[in-house]
Amino acid sequence: MSDRIVLEGMVLDGTHGVYEEEHLSTQPFEVDVELALNLQPAGISDDLALTIDYSRVYDVCRQIVESTRFNLIEALAEAIAQELLAGFPADEVAVRVRKPAVKLGGPFRSAGIEIHRRRSG
Repeated sequence: MSDRIVLEGMVLDGTHGVYEEEHLSTQPFEVDVELALNLQPAGISDDLALTIDYSRVYDVCRQIVESTRFNLIEALAEAIAQELLAGFPADEVAVRVRKPAVKLGGPFRSAGIEIHRRRSG
């Protein structure tokens, strides 16, 4: 079992979607990320330099959701996963993206996806 840093329930506004009306005004996207890495050195030393700064992870997610546009939430999640693997010493990441305001013709809480990516090599 690997250690994990978890940021759950980030609510960020973006203009992602297939339909033109989804590009005209922002809607909320809920994002969860998990970063797997060995947290024991940070836990023993109580040193931020030996772990991942949560605020930097949040900033990466916010930047991608708010400043890019994708048709699919799959592409949004992939961009987040790739940026987290490139920018932080995690061995693997999980990204969940939910779109609570999507219109599907009936009541539901949200539509969403979850991906898992590992560092190559």
